Amino acid sequence: MRLDPKHYTLAQLLQGRLFRIPDYQRPYAWRKQQRDELFSDIEEVQETDQDHFMATVVALVKDRRKIVADEYTAVDLVDGQQRITTLIVLLKAVEQALDLDDKVESKIRSEIKDLLVKTDDHSLLLLQTNHDSTNVFADYIRSGAYGANAHTTEAERNLIDACMECQSFVTRWQKTSTLIDLVSILRNRLSMIYHELTDEASVYRVFEVLNSRGLDVKQVDKVKSQLMALIFSSAKGGAMEEALDEMREIWRRIYRTVGLRGTLADQALRFAGTLQLSYIPNRILSEEDAAAELIRAAGKDLPSIIKVARILESIVESIDKLDQNHRIKAVTSVMQARFAATCIDIRKLAASDALRTMKAWEHVTFLVYGLGGSDKRKKVGEYTRLGHEIVNGSMSADAICDRLIAIPGSDHHIDKVLANADWSDCYSGWAEPLRYILYRYEEHLSSKHGEKINVGEWKKIWQQDPSKSIEHITPQSSNRSFIHQLGNLTMLPPGVNSSLRDKSPADKIKAYEDSGIRATRHVAAVVRKEGWKAKNVETRTNEIIEFIREEWSL
Repeated sequence: MRLDPKHYTLAQLLQGRLFRIPDYQRPYAWRKQQRDELFSDIEEVQETDQDHFMATVVALVKDRRKIVADEYTAVDLVDGQQRITTLIVLLKAVEQALDLDDKVESKIRSEIKDLLVKTDDHSLLLLQTNHDSTNVFADYIRSGAYGANAHTTEAERNLIDACMECQSFVTRWQKTSTLIDLVSILRNRLSMIYHELTDEASVYRVFEVLNSRGLDVKQVDKVKSQLMALIFSSAKGGAMEEALDEMREIWRRIYRTVGLRGTLADQALRFAGTLQLSYIPNRILSEEDAAAELIRAAGKDLPSIIKVARILESIVESIDKLDQNHRIKAVTSVMQARFAATCIDIRKLAASDALRTMKAWEHVTFLVYGLGGSDKRKKVGEYTRLGHEIVNGSMSADAICDRLIAIPGSDHHIDKVLANADWSDCYSGWAEPLRYILYRYEEHLSSKHGEKINVGEWKKIWQQDPSKSIEHITPQSSNRSFIHQLGNLTMLPPGVNSSLRDKSPADKIKAYEDSGIRATRHVAAVVRKEGWKAKNVETRTNEIIEFIREEWSL
């Protein structure tokens, strides 16, 4: 491997090159904090008159391209994509602000435009980004326009924010200095070390070395690079190319699923590494330890290298599936419980077995952490050991259910849990578990009366913060002592709930009756018949508690 790093200014780096960010890399992830730091660095250059070293950039040469009379080196950005993307957006913001009627500024504006958009049949961009399905970046670089609401992912939202913030920075700069000064700083005073390699195997080794010094690179990105490097060292010819294609496709799918949900990628990495342990663990590995375990498991053979990537992908998909199920949000916040649920999913049991084991997991997890109020540090070993054995052992569905049911133990017997419960304030800080309880109670009442639950209304309820749907029957403004008590709380779709506000129970009867929520309709019947007083709240509280006792008895 021959390295020839260059110390380039931004102008030197961008000249004569076309940049692309492959789909198997993570999307644009910079947020306001990182962009503000970049703006501060630029302002500091102006104040101190000192050059500023920004970062290291690593690129893989793909080919050469001729556009009219000019030739360009086309490269894939492997490291430095966040900074380069932001600087190009900033250059576009400067271009837009330059005065066409000023001879000097007009000339600079034309130069920047020609740099950002190459004049060919396709108006080729200096940089082609990834994971930008609504073309936020491309549209902005070509036309200077972006749809503030035209985004479908968090990465696209970040790009829109970058456009807005770069424009604001340029406007702010003009109040104290000239745009010509800003262009000069961007072109000549910002520099970086640039590694341009023609050997893809070397690219991943360089990436690993450069990012093994505590820099801000996610462990999951390091794992991807190490797996790619292992392929190059383990195979040659057609087998290597096939493995690389498969690996790139796996990571394209991983990043598409993850988007910018960093915690999803981090958890998937930790779960995958933990499952590779040869012993049954008592805790989930850290990101660093999990990454090391995955690379160890990958070994030197192509099948095992690809297998590790597939395992990580399957866990990403399972965690995403868990997160998309809003109905069980109240039982998915505890990491070790998420680990066990993920393990049940990737075990790929028969459909009926998978359903009942997940029901057992949901039942037990809410008893322990929802009703029982256990600290998230409790039952770590029980869930972790079980998850590892589910995937790496040969446990039957019956055995998995038995192990799950044993997790609560005597300290979480339903009678003990209810005896220690305080139902006088079920609203403050407990909205998510309360919504879950009231949903399960709704299921119970609907089944009891031979009805189906109103899926449409509950879909509206699940899609927003629970506090927007929790209805105080006697309103909060009444300041009654029981306003947050369990029996005074019911569910309404968010729009209906907000429209009622401080109305008295009697004034809300019609809205309750039309709500599509059986439990809320029952409240309306009580109010219509006898009003709504403290005794009614107490009666309803006891009814729901008895449902809880029956439902969560093991």
